[in-house]
Amino acid sequence: MKQPEETVGRRSRRRPGSADVSHAVFDRTRPYRHLRNPFQPMKVFSDDQVAAIHEAALVMLETQGMKVLSADARVFYKNAGAEVDEATLIVRLARELVGASLKTAPRDITLHAVDPERHVPLSNQCVAFAPTSGPPNIMDTAGGRRSGTMEDFCNLIKLCQTFEVIHVLGGATEPQDVPVHVRHLEVTRAQLMLCDKIPFIFSRGHQQVADNFELIRLAHGISPEEFRSRPYTYTIINTNSPLQLDIPMADGIIDFANAGQVLIITPFTLSGAMAPVTIAGALTLAHAEFLAGLTLAQIVKPGAPIVYGSFTSNVDMKSGSPAFGTPEYVKAAFGAGQLARLLGFPWRSSNATASNIPDAQSAYESQMSLWGALFGGCNFVLHAAGWLESGLTTSYEKFILDIEMLQMFAEVFQPVGAAPADLALEAVAEVGAGGHFFGCAHTMERYRSAFYAPLVSDWRNAGQWADDGSKTATERATGIWQGVLKDFVAPQRDAAVVESLDAYVARRKSEGGAPPVT
Repeated sequence: MKQPEETVGRRSRRRPGSADVSHAVFDRTRPYRHLRNPFQPMKVFSDDQVAAIHEAALVMLETQGMKVLSADARVFYKNAGAEVDEATLIVRLARELVGASLKTAPRDITLHAVDPERHVPLSNQCVAFAPTSGPPNIMDTAGGRRSGTMEDFCNLIKLCQTFEVIHVLGGATEPQDVPVHVRHLEVTRAQLMLCDKIPFIFSRGHQQVADNFELIRLAHGISPEEFRSRPYTYTIINTNSPLQLDIPMADGIIDFANAGQVLIITPFTLSGAMAPVTIAGALTLAHAEFLAGLTLAQIVKPGAPIVYGSFTSNVDMKSGSPAFGTPEYVKAAFGAGQLARLLGFPWRSSNATASNIPDAQSAYESQMSLWGALFGGCNFVLHAAGWLESGLTTSYEKFILDIEMLQMFAEVFQPVGAAPADLALEAVAEVGAGGHFFGCAHTMERYRSAFYAPLVSDWRNAGQWADDGSKTATERATGIWQGVLKDFVAPQRDAAVVESLDAYVARRKSEGGAPPVT
C-alpha cells in the first residue's frame, strides 16, 4: 500500500500559543501524520532463545492454564475443546488449539477514521502514538495534583488533536465529576466531537461497549454490518498477572472480537512482583497470557484483529514500588518485540516513568522507555504523552515535553538524502578553506527546512534566555499547552451527525446509562 508522503511540511513547526522563542512557523497540515521506522529492531535474545520462550509459554498453558473468571468466556473455551475445570475456573489450552488460533488472526491491521487521511496502519514498520490512558489524577504546575475532571479530559483531547505526532486517542484521564454509569457516553462523544483521530474505548461491560460502538458507528454514518467489517476503534485488554483473566477483560475480548474491532492484549507483568524476577521468566508468563487472550478472540470470531501488547518492567526490591524506564524495562521491550515478530503481529509498547512530577527523572526514564519501544521495533506506543507517577497521574506539562521527544524520534525516522546536491561539493568549493557556510548559496536554499525546529527547547544564549525570564523547559511547556487550549478550534462536524450523537447520549442517559462491570 502506498503511504502518504511523510516529509511534506514536517519541519515547519512553531510551538502553538508561544511567542517567546523565534522558531519556524507551526504547520499541522501534514507533519508526522504517517510514520515508518526505517531501522532494524534491536534484539536481546537469540532466535533459539525466543523459540524456547514460546515453547515454555505453550507448556505453561497446557499444564497450568489460565484462571478465567467470566462464565461466558469459559463456555467459549470449552466449546472449542479446551479443558475447563469449573471448580477452580482454570482453563487449560492445548497447543493445537493455540496454533489454530494463531493461523486465523490477521497480521495486517489498519484502524479507520472518518477522514481516510487519518487511517492508522499498524503493521510492518508503521508507528502510531497514543496519549496516556486512564490515570485518575491530573496535574499542572498551577493547580498541582488533583482528581481528573471532564474539562481535563476534553483539554487533553484538544491537545491530541493539535499535535500530529499523536495518531490515536486514549483514556487521557478519568473524569471523576461524571457519574460512572454515563461517563462512557460523555467521553466517547467528546472524542468524536473534539478530534478526528481514532477513538479509544475501555472494556467495562457489554452495555458500555455497545453504547460506544453505536456512537462511533453514528459518527461514521455507516450501517452496523459495515461497522463490523473493519476496525474503527480499539481497546486494551490487561490480564491479571499471573495467569488470570477477569470478567471485564474477558467480556471485552468477546465484544471486540464479535465486532471486528482491534484488541491490544497486554499482560501487565512486573518482574519480582506479579511475574518471575528474571526478564525471560516475566516475558514467558506475559507471552502465555497473550496467547490465552488471542485464543479466546479467535474462538469467538476467527479473523478478529489482535495486537501483541507488552508492558513488562521491574519493581524496586527495597520498597516493592514499580519502576519504569529502567535498563530491565528496555531489555524486556526488546525481547517482547522479538516475540511479537516471531508470531508476526503488530506490537504495542509504552512510554512510562515512575517520577511524580515532570522533572529530569521523568524525562530520562521516558527517553529510555521510548528507546526500548521504538528501537525494539514497536508499532503502537500507548501512554506516549503525559504519563507520570507510574500511571496514576496525567500531566499537562509532561504531555508537551513528551510531544517534543516524540517529534524528535519522528524526525529521526525521516530519510537522509545523499544525492549529489546533498554531498555539497559546490558549496565546499564556494566557501573554501577557513570560511563559513552561513551565507553560501547551498545554505540559503535550504536553511528554512534544513533542521528540526523544536517545540520546547530553547537554543538561545544564556543572556537572551535570562532576559526572557530564565524559564525552564517545564515552564515553557506550560505556556505551550495553555496557548493551544486558548486558540483551539474543533474539527467541523456534519450537523446531522452531531444531532444523532446528542440524541443517542440523551436517550441512554434517560434510560439510566450502564454501570461498569467489575
